[in-house]
Amino acid sequence: MARRKAQSKTTTVLFNVVYEDGALSSNRKVSSELLENLYGEDPEDLIRVAIEEQDRVVAERSGYSKGKIKSITRVG
Repeated sequence: MARRKAQSKTTTVLFNVVYEDGALSSNRKVSSELLENLYGEDPEDLIRVAIEEQDRVVAERSGYSKGKIKSITRVG
């Protein structure tokens, strides 16, 4: 029997995102490591940047871009 490879303990935090056009994107994942290493930065800004980057990647692949983010709410 082979030994199992150690799994990384990367966890995520879930957020609901509302866009200015009223669209809702539920359970968006952001790495908890991002929130642990703030170094005096505003956590909402880091979360917004991470989700906007996810949106850019999706837009590049699909050709459909999301609007501007209106609000972000942590789930749970």
